[in-house]
Amino acid sequence: MQTWYAVLEYAGTHYSGWQRQPDQRTVQAEFEAALARLAGGRVVVHGAGRTDAGVHAHGQVASFQLPRPFEAAELHRALEALTPPDLRVVRVAAAPPGFHARKHATGRRYAYLIGTDATSLSPFRRPFEWALARPLDLNGLAAAAAPLTGEHDFRGFSAVGQQKPHYRSCVTEAIWRERTDAKGFIFEIEANRFLHRMVRFLVGIAVDVALDRRPADDVSRLLRGADNAEASAPAPPEGLYLMAVRYPQLDEGSAA
Repeated sequence: MQTWYAVLEYAGTHYSGWQRQPDQRTVQAEFEAALARLAGGRVVVHGAGRTDAGVHAHGQVASFQLPRPFEAAELHRALEALTPPDLRVVRVAAAPPGFHARKHATGRRYAYLIGTDATSLSPFRRPFEWALARPLDLNGLAAAAAPLTGEHDFRGFSAVGQQKPHYRSCVTEAIWRERTDAKGFIFEIEANRFLHRMVRFLVGIAVDVALDRRPADDVSRLLRGADNAEASAPAPPEGLYLMAVRYPQLDEGSAA
């Protein structure tokens, strides 16, 4: 059995997230269906990140095994032909034996887009960003992000009901900047691991700080909290993108 990894990008608009679910269209199920046609039987795929419904990806990584040999270029062409238009196979390459896209990842990078101009309400933009359609203060956004770098317990910024050995993540970068198209802002964050809806909770409180709905000090206070009871509402999924996943054993990683 040859182990492979693929870098995928997809528009999450018409998917019920990454993870396979009964009677739901998911990215994992679509990709497994394409691989099953090549392998002549079921192929189990492991994704680096379990993106929610409506969340997009430029650099999702999926690992899998196939029972017969392929050339990488041949496999790439075949998967491109078998996957739907809203799921693109960017790259396929052989992986070391036992490679697992989720377990062996050492870092993940996300981006979140907010539209602050009136045209963000356009149906051609709304599925791909938070159509806030009102001005934001960049200084407020930056102040909300300032305490995030380093290792912290993020249970105050995550969905309830997660059973984890611990809730700590080490954030190496968290930065807000103006978009190059001058239509809003982008938040970029990289960490060794993310809790469920963590990025969306962080964006939600940053927007509240930028709109003077709550003080920036609340971010540091919630990093010491035991739950998300005082968190701002999470930002909508449409603005969130999984950009890249890092692996020390893969020379290229998945930087997109």
